[in-house]
Amino acid sequence: MTTYAIVQTGGKQYLVHEGDTIRVETLPYEEGESIELSDVRLISHDGDVTVGTPSISKAKVAAKVLGNAKDKKVIIFKYKSKTRNRRKQGHRQGFSELRITGIQG
Repeated sequence: MTTYAIVQTGGKQYLVHEGDTIRVETLPYEEGESIELSDVRLISHDGDVTVGTPSISKAKVAAKVLGNAKDKKVIIFKYKSKTRNRRKQGHRQGFSELRITGIQG
């Protein structure tokens, strides 16, 4: 068995193991900074599961910011037939890439 946790950031929940790399909503940290994610919802140590209500106090997941970037462009195209009505718009969602360095709790 292994140690894993479920953390919440940016309104989404992520299942993480130590050493994983995840993409989350943009965080206000620079590349190379170490951060702690304190909103831990579940931790499992070798099959011993602890579930929070809604989060576990004193549990933290340590991570390092690998960088901030924007994702590929998504094209939004709306079209209504017979009315010459069309609209084209693009969007690039920002994200932060994190490497999980430790799970405490």
